Amino acid sequence: MVCIGCGNGQRQKTEQEDLTAKKGLQGVWLDGDGEDVFFRIKGDSVYFPDSTSMPMRFIVRNDTFYLCGANRIAYPISKRTPHLFVFTNQNGEQIRLVKSDDKSYLHIFDRQNTTLSINQNRIVKRDTIVSFNDKRYHCYVQVNPTTYKVIKASYNDNGVEVDNVYYDNILHLSIFQEGNKVFSRNVLKREFSKVLSNEILSQTVFSDLSLNKIDKAGFHYIATLAIPDTMTSYLVEMVVSFNGKVSKYAIMK
Repeated sequence: MVCIGCGNGQRQKTEQEDLTAKKGLQGVWLDGDGEDVFFRIKGDSVYFPDSTSMPMRFIVRNDTFYLCGANRIAYPISKRTPHLFVFTNQNGEQIRLVKSDDKSYLHIFDRQNTTLSINQNRIVKRDTIVSFNDKRYHCYVQVNPTTYKVIKASYNDNGVEVDNVYYDNILHLSIFQEGNKVFSRNVLKREFSKVLSNEILSQTVFSDLSLNKIDKAGFHYIATLAIPDTMTSYLVEMVVSFNGKVSKYAIMK
């Protein structure tokens, strides 16, 4: 008996794993036409060929292939031989794979464990000069890439769920009035938990912070929190008062 923990926050369960099947699945698997690499199985993990997908733990039990990432997904096995693997994806379609003994395919996985960031690892700097009530203010924003990972579950072209990983950002905001500091510190994504759920925040990359306007309430900034590889972004208004306090967080409609 082995203890298997799959999925995010799921309770660990004791399960009888088919170790013979797991051993037989080791290697590089191509699509049914033998042209494109589908994945590589090595040890307890499945590696996908694109650079943003994380390795996923897998188990085989009761003629079912389980991928254990952000979610635990079951794929019923239709047929398994030393060089043929057929299972049903989440769309009810049969995926037919053939094993390759060609070691030249291994170089494809050299990129594994690399990640992408929304701003492609660039430090973005932005300076803005604004005036209010005859006073001039110098506003400065810097987008700093980090090593904090944002993991997003999605389906690949074959209807198999994979976990893609991206780097998040930390943004620095400074506001000065004729050399006098009004506000200067890093703005962290967790601050927006006041208006966005932790579930949403865990899927988003803090990609930008831009000045929208200045009025008697202070400096109105718009924080952009984007879900990678989608058109979905959450815009949160953040107001910094003239005494250097964040006075408001609000979701933009």
